[in-house]
Amino acid sequence: MALPKGLARFNKVATNHVLAPFAARLPGFAIVHHIGRRSGREYSNPVNLYRRGGGYAIALMYGADSQWVRNVQAAGRVRVVNRGRTIELVEPELVHDPSRSYVPAAIRPILRAVHVSDFMVLRPRSG
Repeated sequence: MALPKGLARFNKVATNHVLAPFAARLPGFAIVHHIGRRSGREYSNPVNLYRRGGGYAIALMYGADSQWVRNVQAAGRVRVVNRGRTIELVEPELVHDPSRSYVPAAIRPILRAVHVSDFMVLRPRSG
C-alpha cells in the first residue's frame, strides 16, 4: 500500500510546486517529464529516483496506478532531470519488492514506514 491518494492531490496542487525547483538537483530526487496518454500535453512530477546497477528505480510513492506511471508505461520511455542532467530512460517495468532492494539500504526503513514497495525500473536509452 502506498501513500493516500488525497495526499497525492494535495502535493500536486501545493508541495510539488515548491519542491520541483530543488528536486531536479537533490540526490534521491528527480523530475519526470512525460506526455499525457489522452491529452498529449507534457507534464512533470517530482519523484524519488535511485541508481540501480546500470539503470534506475523510481519509488512509486502513490502506487502503480498513478496517472504519470500509466503515461510512462504507455510511452515506453520518460525524460528525467536528475542532479541537473537530463536522462532519457526506457523500458519501464513495474516491480513489487517488499524487501525494497531497489533502493539504498538507508532509504528502505523510510519506504517501509510509509508502506511503499512498488517501483518503476528503467534503463538509460542507448545511443
